[in-house]
Amino acid sequence: MTAMTINPGRIRAPAERQQALALTYHRLMLMMLVFAGVTFLIVFRLLYLQVSTDRSVATLGDPLIPERGDIVDRNGVPLARTIDAWAIAVHPNKLVSDPNELAVKLAELMPERSAADYLQILKSGKTFAYLSRRAMPELIGAVNALGEPGIVFDREPDRLYPNLGLAAHVLGYTDLDGHGAAGIERAFDQRLRQRDMRGTPVQLSMDARVQQALEAELGAAMAKFSAIGAAGVVMDIKTGEVLAMTSLPELNPNAPGRGSMEARFNRATLGVYELGSTFKPFTVAMAMDDGHVKSLGQMYDCPKGVKVGNHTIGDTHPFGRPCSVAEIMKESSNVGTAKIAAQLGSARQQAYLRKMGFLEKVSIELMERGRTLTPGANWGEAATMTVGFGHGIAVTPLHLASGYATLLNGGIWRPATMLKRGPGNPVPQGRRVFSEDTSYKMRALLRLVVTHGTGKKADAPGYRIGGKTGSAEKYHNRSLLVTTFAGVFPIDDPRYVVVAMLDEPKGIAETHGFRTAAWNVGPVISKVVSRIGPVLGVQPDDRREANLSEVLSFVRDAKEH
Repeated sequence: MTAMTINPGRIRAPAERQQALALTYHRLMLMMLVFAGVTFLIVFRLLYLQVSTDRSVATLGDPLIPERGDIVDRNGVPLARTIDAWAIAVHPNKLVSDPNELAVKLAELMPERSAADYLQILKSGKTFAYLSRRAMPELIGAVNALGEPGIVFDREPDRLYPNLGLAAHVLGYTDLDGHGAAGIERAFDQRLRQRDMRGTPVQLSMDARVQQALEAELGAAMAKFSAIGAAGVVMDIKTGEVLAMTSLPELNPNAPGRGSMEARFNRATLGVYELGSTFKPFTVAMAMDDGHVKSLGQMYDCPKGVKVGNHTIGDTHPFGRPCSVAEIMKESSNVGTAKIAAQLGSARQQAYLRKMGFLEKVSIELMERGRTLTPGANWGEAATMTVGFGHGIAVTPLHLASGYATLLNGGIWRPATMLKRGPGNPVPQGRRVFSEDTSYKMRALLRLVVTHGTGKKADAPGYRIGGKTGSAEKYHNRSLLVTTFAGVFPIDDPRYVVVAMLDEPKGIAETHGFRTAAWNVGPVISKVVSRIGPVLGVQPDDRREANLSEVLSFVRDAKEH
């Protein structure tokens, strides 16, 4: 048997083992301290960068740029939504290329800035700067091909309006930081940005089909008569819902910065105008309700002119004889309406206008709302007479639409709304302005204007339109006109108001040089109603008509005078 050989070097005393364990422990602690130190340095560096980095512009993919909820029309058609877009930025302190050469190339690809502007950015020494926001993929490819590693690209939220300029002044637009800058985008900015609301779109009262018809016909008329602008409104007279509202010149909300100030101006709610003879039905209704006009056959002295102060009120087609209320409306007599307004008086006239919301900014959710201009402290007899036929007071086209809704819906004023009526936006009770009887009598009177008076060109077969023309001289230049037609259809069972306005239309050969409302906006109403009637469920019916016997008996045959 071979004896076992024992290596003394492999035998350790307990003291040695304890010493080895202590050494291992110290090494482990040292490694932990080194790890903690490195972690501290990283955290410190991140905090330093957070404080010291240039924040004059946001970083790419900035989470502070909000996404937004969708905007849809009353039928769910998308009008505004958020998509991913490209942003182009540069780190000026990390450039490899020659800044002078790079600036020239950038100006060629993105001409919205000059080469000098780009050079200033590239030589700024900043850690970050945007070169372009909401860039097209083609531009991204071209800039990327420059091969500069200091230029970077990333996705960011962008607001898209798929219907381009449709309802641009209603929808508005957002700024580069994704905040609402105009229209519904501005009015409902907070709601559209709420995370818990993004799945629930803001649903408008607007019908995209009605909006398209209104814009197309007004745009055609604006071009035909070389007007500088136009505005239009379609409203449900019972609910106050605005089904269409437009302002021209057109604006593309996808690129609002490229539009002129004139194009960004909302003429329907922000612009105020003297709307002329479209006010005359209000004056007659006021006098009816106050008991001054007891019958549409009531007679007034209608001379060829009425002297008021230093001015003389006259008519385009003067009577020069006594005339009935029905005739005053049919022939759009300033003299006859002024006599009725004087009988009513300033205090009562103002009271009615106040109840109709005419003496304050128009009631609508949009923030772009114009301030009504009135005679103010000079609202005496002369002003009362001129306001009676729509001069000396300037309101928005939406004011006028709300006024006609009040006049024909049974006499109840309700605020206009851009939101679809429903559980969250019920039809308000409103306030009574005119009696139901007065409201009913105005139907035949306004139908008379279209069938036998100044509004003949506004008629649309079977739709029974009633309404009133208005041609007002501009205050700063009496040779320029604002022409308007306010209509309601079907007048025997009123449901919808249509208002159309042209700003400074010109006479043409087709109109024999005439540029009044009867010739230029009257036909717009006819075409719009013919297009939107079927969409709104109103079918033409030649068998129905307003009861014109209530007014025709009070109108003399034109041949008699």
